[in-house]
Amino acid sequence: MTTTAPPRLAVAGCGYWGKNLVRNVHALGSLAACCDANPALARSMAEQYGVPAKDWATIIADPDIAGVVIAAPAALHARMAKEALNAGKHVFVEKPLALDPADAAELCALARGARRTLMVGHLLQYHPAFLKLKAMVGAGELGRIQYVYSNRLNFGKVRQEENILWSFAPHDISMILGLMGAEPTEITTVGANYLHKDIADVTTTHLSFAGGQEAHVFVSWLHPFKEQKLVVIADHAMAVFDDSQPWERKLLLYPQQVSWKDGRPEAKAVDAKPVALESAEPLKMECQHFIDCILSGETPRTDGEEGLRVLRVLHASQRSMELRRPVKLSETKSGAKTAGAVIHESAYVDDGAEVGAGTRIWHFSHVLSRTKVGKNCSLGQNVVAGPDVTIGDRCKIQNNVSIYKGVTLEDGVFCGPSMVFTNVMNPRAEIERKDEFRNTLVKRGASIGANATVVCGTTLGSYCFIAAGAVVTKDVPDFAMMAGVPARRIGWMSRSGDKLDASLTCPRTGERYRVNTQGNLELIDDRQSR
Repeated sequence: MTTTAPPRLAVAGCGYWGKNLVRNVHALGSLAACCDANPALARSMAEQYGVPAKDWATIIADPDIAGVVIAAPAALHARMAKEALNAGKHVFVEKPLALDPADAAELCALARGARRTLMVGHLLQYHPAFLKLKAMVGAGELGRIQYVYSNRLNFGKVRQEENILWSFAPHDISMILGLMGAEPTEITTVGANYLHKDIADVTTTHLSFAGGQEAHVFVSWLHPFKEQKLVVIADHAMAVFDDSQPWERKLLLYPQQVSWKDGRPEAKAVDAKPVALESAEPLKMECQHFIDCILSGETPRTDGEEGLRVLRVLHASQRSMELRRPVKLSETKSGAKTAGAVIHESAYVDDGAEVGAGTRIWHFSHVLSRTKVGKNCSLGQNVVAGPDVTIGDRCKIQNNVSIYKGVTLEDGVFCGPSMVFTNVMNPRAEIERKDEFRNTLVKRGASIGANATVVCGTTLGSYCFIAAGAVVTKDVPDFAMMAGVPARRIGWMSRSGDKLDASLTCPRTGERYRVNTQGNLELIDDRQSR
């Protein structure tokens, strides 16, 4: 328990679950304010506990409020947590930490940078029975885990803003990852929709781990009775955490084993042994842990990184259910924003990267961190982009192209097969020259032919055309047609990719161009915008 004055905390969200957080934070002497999207509910809760009701903007601007407890709808978690961290607050977020692993990764980075506590409400990690079970596993009392299964079943509360997987399973996944001490390598989830065509009411998730262990999670809100049971099967003993039982039987140990006799396995059953526990309200212990971590600076048991690991599994589970096949955890592109993109299972998108909707990334390609790929692009086989690369909308990058740090492609750029961007003028394998990288800009609509080379530090003008095999060593004007080694201008090209004759009129569109006083081509009749 803490010996100094507890930090002042505001609870944002006073509804179905939030009211329990308000109660516990108040009981621990930390409640400073209540907040809810329904002002009347916030006022009612605030009056009950003798604190002011405040709106969210006032709370995060109040320097006397050290931290926030967020129990808002899941879709708001990432935004609210980010605003609070940016305001210098410690943050407790109910599960899930976010809906997108990229947002969760960003929150973890923000918390580290600001040196603030970020904690996720995985409640059962604070249950005395689970804490004891985890300690027993850690001490080797059960032996090596072989498999784990968890059932979380009930009749209701049926939700319409999230499916049963996202509503019930985070707790079970959190416990399983905590016991295994590792993330799964492959996830298979199947679900069924009965009440709503787009919302799963029942899901079964199977997790496979690198060490050969297996686990499964069965969740449903269409079950005739309530069941919350976690079963651990190990080679020396078995254990059952059944939260529906009285305290003296919530955790049972079965010290039974399978022995071999005359080459045949024999299972010997023994009576269960209740494990002694000290009863305590898990939610109160969870809130106390948040307060203690704020005061001590220690990392929470369920910190942001733990929340991110759970979110990765949820994301992979959802993907498996939608694709109707097993999904490797690496396929979730954890920490990357890829919503609406189509990414081949052999491709990788690293944490911190963004891929726009409608973009397709094909076999064996790799998008590195801090790289942004726009909408409706196509990255062919064996393309590498990044880190720190920007690719605009509607770009087409053919097979075997590497786009290095410092390269920017504006909208509508075409990169032909095996063309090359360089990033250092005079590379040597034995000499590190990353501080000499030069930026390259390829402007809108430019086309670069197969096997061409673009030397770093150059700018390729809008709608220019680089012939196959050319080597570009200096800046290229707009609409220029370049060929040779080194590349030189051999003509002009229209926006539609047609070579212009002496009339400087596009044979395809009728658009007219002229050479200006600087000797560069400019458009004087923009028919595409009409």
